[in-house]
Amino acid sequence: MKRRIQIEGMSCNHCVAHVKKALEELDGMSQVEVNLDEKCAIVFGEVSEECIRETIDDAGYDVIDIQEI
Repeated sequence: MKRRIQIEGMSCNHCVAHVKKALEELDGMSQVEVNLDEKCAIVFGEVSEECIRETIDDAGYDVIDIQEI
């Protein structure tokens, strides 16, 4: 499953790396791309929306929206 996650709070490349690492560690996640300019992540994998939201929240950022694409 491919999803686009709108994330609030990322301001630098360190933030991008932090979000990317957190998402990549989820079981079932196969690919993660994080874009600072668009403040979003594109993820591929079979991970629940609730788990994605919790992981990003635990990393210190806010999920604005998750859309299946």
